[in-house]
Amino acid sequence: MMRQAFSLLVLLVTLATAFAAPVQAQTAPPPTAPPTASQTAPQTARGSFWLQIEAQPNLAGAEERASAWQGLFSDVAGFSTGSGWYVITLGPYSEQQAADRIAELRSENLIPRDSFVSDGATYGAMFWPAGATAPLPLAPDLQATDPLAPAADTTEALTSEALTSEALTSEAGQPAPDMLTDTLPDTLTEILPDETPEEARASESLLTQTEREDLQRALMWFGFYDAKLDGSFGRGTRASMAAWQGAGGFEPTGILTTAQRAALLTTYRAEEQGFGFQTVTESEAGIEATLPLALVAFDHYEPPFVHFTARDGSETRILLLSQPGDEAALAGLYDTLQTLQIMPATGPRSLQGDSFTLRGESAGLVTEAFATTSRGMVKGWLISWNPDTTPNMDRAVSTLRASFRPIGDRALDPGLVPLTPAVKSGLLAGLEIKKPRLSRSGFYVDATGSVLTTAEAVAQCGRITLDGRTEATVAATDAANGLALLKPASPLAPPAFAAFAPGTPNTEIAVAGYSYGDMLPAPVLTYGRFAAAEGLDGGTALNRLDLAAREGDTGGPVLTASGAVAGILVPQPDKTRALPKGTAFAAPPAVLAALLQSGGVTPATAPEAAPLTPQDQIALGTAMTVLVSCWD
Repeated sequence: MMRQAFSLLVLLVTLATAFAAPVQAQTAPPPTAPPTASQTAPQTARGSFWLQIEAQPNLAGAEERASAWQGLFSDVAGFSTGSGWYVITLGPYSEQQAADRIAELRSENLIPRDSFVSDGATYGAMFWPAGATAPLPLAPDLQATDPLAPAADTTEALTSEALTSEALTSEAGQPAPDMLTDTLPDTLTEILPDETPEEARASESLLTQTEREDLQRALMWFGFYDAKLDGSFGRGTRASMAAWQGAGGFEPTGILTTAQRAALLTTYRAEEQGFGFQTVTESEAGIEATLPLALVAFDHYEPPFVHFTARDGSETRILLLSQPGDEAALAGLYDTLQTLQIMPATGPRSLQGDSFTLRGESAGLVTEAFATTSRGMVKGWLISWNPDTTPNMDRAVSTLRASFRPIGDRALDPGLVPLTPAVKSGLLAGLEIKKPRLSRSGFYVDATGSVLTTAEAVAQCGRITLDGRTEATVAATDAANGLALLKPASPLAPPAFAAFAPGTPNTEIAVAGYSYGDMLPAPVLTYGRFAAAEGLDGGTALNRLDLAAREGDTGGPVLTASGAVAGILVPQPDKTRALPKGTAFAAPPAVLAALLQSGGVTPATAPEAAPLTPQDQIALGTAMTVLVSCWD
């Protein structure tokens, strides 16, 4: 909100400077007549008009683009705006000359189609030509005669440098009280409230349907309006107008005056132009959306994505998502996107039946994604950007979100391009998949989803996940025995959890575990024998197993023939010795009980039962075993 207020303040000071000298000599227009161009333009450009051809979000980019345009046109000028953007223009011209010039250049395709004529009302300090401090004068044959113009401008200039964010902030870091109104010239209240509410309503009544929708669109752009663009100025639109007025220090009447409408639209168009929005109809993917083509350009197809990569150093990337599928495919895509490097781990996310939304935020990357399923197809989008180099991208996201719609009856054909070996071996459509630092096994120990695992699996982790998607934290540890108890971020409803019973020597057992980490989608059962209820040193803190386990199995449950859990598989206690192949160890239920109880879990006791069938034992082990992943 402070940024919006600052933008408006720069605009107001510019307008005040323009009108301060001649205001008393002018005759007020009739109540129903909007001010003329000469009444609303800043003094430095009175009688002058500009062709605004481009806008850039930073000075370096604007200077580079202005230099490029200078090679084509001799009258390139650049100005800063109060909203933080930098506009590139041609001019100055008279009003008629500007109209003729823009028509000529458009017909020759020499300027972008969204270029427009501006009276310069929101232009601040001049940055181009290099070293310039004021707009060039009109050429003699174009100069307009203004009998009301003063012989010289004696108004002290307020530069954009004087209106820094620090100037608008108190020592406590909060917006300074009444700063918007206290810094304005005394004549401003005579100039900018150029119409009474009755007069403003009368001039508003002359607006076309398109002009009314444009005002709503501009209010939406700046975050004041979020309803339908219908041109109807009902209660919602009036409230949005009042909020915009209040943010700029105007009286919040809910009825924009002619000057306020001009200020709102000019600032909006300057920012919008910098994004280069165009409606893209992607027939292969069956998607239509408005994309910021000044920031991205189409690159290639790689199902299920249509790739739009960054242009001109924008650090912005857009993917259109399109594939055949139902709600199950949608859920799979939801999980998959969260494994990509392009999606930071921190941020809100939601999967609700036929659609999902994801947002990830980190210091140098923000990514947002949306997808929905209908008629056997999953379609959506993903946009990512660097918030430090591309400001106001949330406005571009809002535009993309509002304009996106599936079209036709086709999704991107998976056979449109062949999958390369690189994609198959660890890349998803050219996007790097995030990999955990370490993956081990664990198993559910209660009905709320508490998980028992080894301490090494969760040591020094930035974050911990269960089965790749559920966040978890360490609730209790047993350093002496190398164990850890995890709690999910929100309660789960596991399909099965452990019931404990001591193992019996010389009986068959099985360990359920993710032997190969996250390479397989489900745990593997490894069969062996319960060798002894003691370790190699004769102590009872460990049981010895005859089992060909792998590193990924550690943390998994040791299952008896009847399905009871006889312990947890732990790493070899003495790694300075090479033990015979097939020697493994487990911590027994008696050791586990103290840790579980310290973490608020009452271990369940397994009843005596008949042996399970092999299929039932596999199903039980699969249901209770969890992939525990440690992330940096």
